[in-house]
Amino acid sequence: MRDANSSGAEPRRAATGAGAEAGTVHTLLEASYTRLVLSGEVDMAMSDELTEAVAEAEAAGLPVQVDVRHVQFMDSSGISLLARLASRTPGRMTMIRPPDVVRFLLEVTRVGDLVDIVDDDTQGAPSAGE
Repeated sequence: MRDANSSGAEPRRAATGAGAEAGTVHTLLEASYTRLVLSGEVDMAMSDELTEAVAEAEAAGLPVQVDVRHVQFMDSSGISLLARLASRTPGRMTMIRPPDVVRFLLEVTRVGDLVDIVDDDTQGAPSAGE
């Protein structure tokens, strides 16, 4: 597994207000899929980092999984970038264990119609035909 963010350094982090957990994004490139791992507060403060990660995932041209289980907050900038990614990747994008705040955004924006939601990622990566 390769972390495309850096060569052993810290993940991309966005600055947030006092007491808030900074949002992070990791891009993991595998042979048959790309996984983005988001955590903390996914908001405008991490727009540049998330835009770069989405561009990497698009460029890979593989099915995409987005692990959002540790997201504490997401605003419209985060959901709009995920919508863009869902519409530009092969197959349906998979959202792994979205918390209530993310499920709400997927529902009200109808982005949920573009993605598959899984609550258990032990099944592994999608097969090449998916």
